[in-house]
Amino acid sequence: MPSTSTKTYHLQPEDRLTLASLRQQGLGVRAMARVLGRSPSTVNRELQRNADSSGYANVTARTRCRQRRLAARPARKLDPEGVMFGVVRQCLGWRWSPEQIALTLASIYPKGHPYRVSHETIYNCIYAQPVGELKRELVACLRQVHNQRTPRSKGQDRRGQIADMLSIHVRPPEVEDRQFPGHWEGGLIKGQANASAVGTLVERTSRLLMLVKLHQSKPASAASVLQAFTDKLRSIAQPMRKTLTYDQGREMARHKELTANTGVAVYFCDPHSPWQRGSNENVNGLVRQYLPKCTDLSGYSQEQLDAIADEINNRSRKGLGVRTPLAVYRQLLITHSEPQSNTVH
Repeated sequence: MPSTSTKTYHLQPEDRLTLASLRQQGLGVRAMARVLGRSPSTVNRELQRNADSSGYANVTARTRCRQRRLAARPARKLDPEGVMFGVVRQCLGWRWSPEQIALTLASIYPKGHPYRVSHETIYNCIYAQPVGELKRELVACLRQVHNQRTPRSKGQDRRGQIADMLSIHVRPPEVEDRQFPGHWEGGLIKGQANASAVGTLVERTSRLLMLVKLHQSKPASAASVLQAFTDKLRSIAQPMRKTLTYDQGREMARHKELTANTGVAVYFCDPHSPWQRGSNENVNGLVRQYLPKCTDLSGYSQEQLDAIADEINNRSRKGLGVRTPLAVYRQLLITHSEPQSNTVH
């Protein structure tokens, strides 16, 4: 009998046609196995599994084999015809990130529940879609609208030095620990051709976002940023404004005046070190879902920017234990205002 050590343990389509013919000729299992060059157990298993009441037929055997294989495979978590796919698609339409969707579902359903799904599964589902309208729709909902998942490239910093900068390395250690509120990170997001800009402020402990309207014709100028950030920081309760960490953008050249106007000490990150103000960088990515890069930002009013910030602040966040920044900020404000209220009364 031929050796079967290098052969597969299932029959190919052409083998089934031959087997059906041999079966009609009345050959035994071992005789058919010798003709096919397979083990008798392989032939016997094929006859038992894929024959029906009328006997063994090629078409019937192939159909039964295909059905059994499909039934043996676990169902896809995000099948386009399933309920979970519709839920994920709806949340993506609300500009939720895959990670936010996964965390929210994990907070609702216990471990092992079929309605729990990881963010990697969501990403794989999006990018595995065939080219077409559905894939374009799903990719457009992502924060970074790329046809493939690629790492960000690093640019060159061509900006000059700012006088009298306070380095992030002399910032109080309590800021790094995020144990006490009132420490902010700031930056700008630019519009089309860098002709417009919007300021962003993120509180490190609660991740609360505030968007700042820049009014002048040169929105990224030091004078415009000074006036807009002064007005916005003054609107924050005194216990919640202590420091501001910024990159080395020239728009913060008048940082000493900002400190004098608001009492907020400004610290500057190292060049090419966006991770030193990671909360702001992360939230800027959220804002880009509402204010894409090729958009004229000058047409947005402060009321519209506040509405965008409110929507982002009401999203659950992983770093906050699936709580929203607004809820955490409100609790911090109450907690850190209580001693002052007791003193007054």
